[in-house]
Order: sequence, then structure tokens, then C-alpha cells
Amino acid sequence: MASWLQIRGDPSVRQFVFDQARVANEFDKRIDEVLTRADILFREHGVFHIKIHFSTGQVTLWLLTDPLRYRVHVKEEFLDPDLCLSYPRLPYSPEAIIPAREISKVLAEFKWLREHDDHIYLRAASLNIVNGMVGLNFSCDGSHYLSYAEFLTCARSLYK
Repeated sequence: MASWLQIRGDPSVRQFVFDQARVANEFDKRIDEVLTRADILFREHGVFHIKIHFSTGQVTLWLLTDPLRYRVHVKEEFLDPDLCLSYPRLPYSPEAIIPAREISKVLAEFKWLREHDDHIYLRAASLNIVNGMVGLNFSCDGSHYLSYAEFLTCARSLYK
């Protein structure tokens, strides 16, 4: 896989990207809570892959203890402060190639990409701590896949 893979989507979506604007939803209003909960699930509950669907208010989780089955939580479930109690406490994965201290940095960049521009904005983002990959889906129907290290170096350059 290339170090940074960009996939352009449907041209009809890109054609009208400036005719739309992001409308803040419950996940946007509570974005810090969403990202903090994702961080805790990675660090303390055996989650190795998370996809946050900011636009639809859902989160998909993959667990080290059951990697073949994913769990989908809609916004009310994911925003419930007791959600983490549904998953056993486990130490940070020794399989992870992303250092635990870097997770919050990646999630902070997700927030920046979601909030930076009202026309071209992050719709969904994923992070996999085992393979070190970040996935991004934007309102212009573009997708990006890159290593977390490259993402941390280049995330804001997506708007230059």
C-alpha cells in the first residue's frame, strides 16, 4: 500500500460541495466527549480499531478479544457515560504500533478537520492502532488512507 492513498469519489458530489454546509449535530456539540471516550476505549478496553461517523453520529468498534465482529453504537449509546463499562478493562495492546500517547494527538486532528471548514469537512474517520493506519472520508466524497505518523505531520496541509 502506498504511504498515502487518496481516492476521489463521485464527481457529482464534488460538483456541489460548495452548495452545502456542515450542520452541527449532537456529536459536533459534544465532540470532546466523543473523542475522549474513543481514547479511553483504545487505551483501557481492548479496542484496536474505531471508525467515528461524525455526520451520522455513530461509532463502530473492533475489539482485540473478538476481532471478527464489530460493534456499532448510535449516538445515544456512545454518549452514555457508562458505555465503557460494557467492555472489559484490558491493558493497552502490545500489538499496537501507535504509542498510546499519540492517540489523543490523532483524535485532536480529527476534531480540527471536522471543524475547520464548513464546506469541505470530515464526515468520518478511523484509526487502527495495530496497523497504524488512519482513514478519512470528507464531504467532497474524497477518502484518504495514510499512516498515523504521516497524518500527524500532514493533516492540516489537506486544506492548503
